[in-house]
Amino acid sequence: MRSLILCLVLLAGLLPVASPVHAVPADTCRTFSVPLPGPEGEPSAAASAAGKLFTVHLHGTVRAKFEYQPDLGKSRFEVRNARFSLSGSVTRAVDYKAEIDLSDEGSIKMLDAYARLRLLRSLRLTIGQMRVPFTIDAHRSPHEQYFANRSFIAKQAGNVRDVGATVEWTFGWTFPVTLEGGLFNGSGLTEQKDFWTRSFNYSAKMQVEFADRVNLTLSIQKTHPDLVDIRMYDAGLFYENRFWHVEGEYLRKTYASGAFPDVDVWNAFVCRNLPLRDCRALRQISLLARYDYLSDHSTGIAAPATGTLVADDPERHRVTGGVTLSLGLPFRADLRLNYEAYFYRRTAAPALSEQDKFVAEFMVRF
Repeated sequence: MRSLILCLVLLAGLLPVASPVHAVPADTCRTFSVPLPGPEGEPSAAASAAGKLFTVHLHGTVRAKFEYQPDLGKSRFEVRNARFSLSGSVTRAVDYKAEIDLSDEGSIKMLDAYARLRLLRSLRLTIGQMRVPFTIDAHRSPHEQYFANRSFIAKQAGNVRDVGATVEWTFGWTFPVTLEGGLFNGSGLTEQKDFWTRSFNYSAKMQVEFADRVNLTLSIQKTHPDLVDIRMYDAGLFYENRFWHVEGEYLRKTYASGAFPDVDVWNAFVCRNLPLRDCRALRQISLLARYDYLSDHSTGIAAPATGTLVADDPERHRVTGGVTLSLGLPFRADLRLNYEAYFYRRTAAPALSEQDKFVAEFMVRF
C-alpha cells in the first residue's frame, strides 16, 4: 500500500505539464496531456493525430464531519473519506483509473482499479475492480451525494464493488439510452488471489434520458455472498434542472429458497437550489428533504451459530432535513448540515450509529 501511494506522488510530480487538449472537467484538479515526442523532442503532430496521447487526471475528495446524537448525549468527529484517484487515457481508445481511500471511516481501501477500451464511438469494455452498475444513489461518488449520510439503498442494500468486466453501449439522439452489463467474481475486493467460481455474479443497468432533465434507471443484480443466491431489482426516476432535483427509487431484494423474507427499500428526496449572484462567500444554498425506508434486511451471510440468515438491519423509517452551503461550485466545496430522525418498532435494537442525530459535514473536491 505504501508503494502505491509513493507511486501516485511520484507520478504527479514527475510528469511534464502541457496544455490540456480538452477543457478541464468540473471535478478535475489538474490534467496533464503528454503527446509522444517527435524527432526533435517536440510533441509529434502525427502521433497526436493518430491518437497516441497520454493524459492524467488527479482527483481528490475529503469529507470530515461532526455528529451529535441527542438521545445518547454523545458526539464524535470523523473523517468519512480521504479519497484520491488517477484517471485518464493511454491512447484515444484506452482509458484507466486507479482510486484509493486513505480513510474510509478510518480504514484504507483500494477502490477502483480498471482499464477501459472504447471499441466504437459508443461502445466501451471495462475490466478490473469497480463499482457494480446498479441503482442511482449507490452509484454516486462521495462528492456527488446530496446528504451527509447515504440512503439505505446506497449503504445497506445496493452498495457493491467487485472484480469483473462490463460492456457499456450508448445510443439514441432524441432519447439517449445507456445499457451496461457485466460479470463479476463475487469475491469482493480483498479475496481475489485464490478465488475460483463456477458461477459468476451479474449486473445489468439501463438509463434513459428525456429532454436532458428526466432520467429513468432500471437495473438488476445477482449476488452469492454465502449460501444462497440473492437477486435485486431496482427502478428509479429523477427530474433535474438548475433549481430543482426531485428523485425517487425503489429496490426489491429476494433470497433463493425462501432463506429470508423479501426486502423492500425506498428512497425519495427533493432538493431546491437557491443560486447567489452577489455573494462572494457563498455560491449557492440548497434546501433538502428526504424520506427513506428499509424493511428487515439480511446481508446474506449466515449466522455462525445457526447457519441461517438473520436480520442484520432492523426495519426502520428515516426522515432527513438539511441545508447545503456551496462555498464554490456545487459539489466542490460544500458544508452539509443535516438532521436525521429514525423510527423503529419498539422491539428493535438500533445500531449505535443508526439513531437520531445532527450531522455537520465539510466536503471538499479537488
